[in-house]
Amino acid sequence: MKKKTTLQDIANSLGISTSTVSRALQDNPRISETVRKKVIDLAYELNYFDKKFPETITPKKLNAIGVIVPKIGYHLYAMAISGIEKVAEENGMHLVICQSNESFEREESLTKELIETGVSGLIVSLAGETKQFDHFLELKKKNIPLVLFNRQCDEVETDKVVIDNFKASYDATEHLISIGCKNIAYIGGPKKLQISNTRLLGYQQALLDAGISVEYIEYCNFSKESNLSAARKLLYSPNPPDGIIAFSDQVAISTMLAAKERGLSIPEDLAIIGFNNEPVDELLEPSLTSINQPSFKMGYEAAKLIFDRIQTPSIDYTQKILKSNLVIRNSTNKNKLK
Repeated sequence: MKKKTTLQDIANSLGISTSTVSRALQDNPRISETVRKKVIDLAYELNYFDKKFPETITPKKLNAIGVIVPKIGYHLYAMAISGIEKVAEENGMHLVICQSNESFEREESLTKELIETGVSGLIVSLAGETKQFDHFLELKKKNIPLVLFNRQCDEVETDKVVIDNFKASYDATEHLISIGCKNIAYIGGPKKLQISNTRLLGYQQALLDAGISVEYIEYCNFSKESNLSAARKLLYSPNPPDGIIAFSDQVAISTMLAAKERGLSIPEDLAIIGFNNEPVDELLEPSLTSINQPSFKMGYEAAKLIFDRIQTPSIDYTQKILKSNLVIRNSTNKNKLK
């Protein structure tokens, strides 16, 4: 007969004591998560299923959904979280809400911590610095549902909720052309951020369709200093743009500050469009034209997808594309000046 695996076998293989193995299998807080994982992984591998420790062999699930966003302070994410929360409450679940602060390292760390915590699913909008996606593959290995919203990537096959960023940017560029702008620039986010590049493609296609060959492109990393630097490069150039599409309202507001610093009038000398339609846009002078995104619905739909996936893990992955619209205000309202 094949010899039954013992605690001593696991201890000898890992170079630790049998008491440490026993504590790890009992989820003793004195044992680090790293050691506990090694013990449990080896217990699986060696077919160790001692009836004394049934609960530790089965991963625990927390009655909560994890949410990771770049910044909770962004209006889009605050509203999206409200949408997620509504669905979670309807399903008797809680939320564990985290922010990456646009950091890949923090996003990766938070994902691992939420996995270890035992969340039932994870809803994420990618950090600006994220270029690698291996941390999300761990979710698949552990059968934890994942939904990406607003900022997503093609590298991860999962459920997603977005707007048509190509069309939104195309429409914004077309609007600037319609009011007479000839030299139109785009200030994007980090170069590797897919959502920024999709908006860049929409901008470029609109210029191409209008027979405009000159492109003005700058990038930023979302800090105020980086936003201002990108705007200044454009506005202090020998042939500055007369229209700018900014990746977000935060970038657009920094562009407005740089324009005023340069002595330019908005929209007479420079028309500006942002993304997200933040509440502050109406209070600016001049008020800011912006792409309105259905942020509450984005969160609501993302949460619905998570619960669909929890209830029916085998269903096909879904990408939901929500409608956005251009809200025209005084930063592009040249007709008001006539």
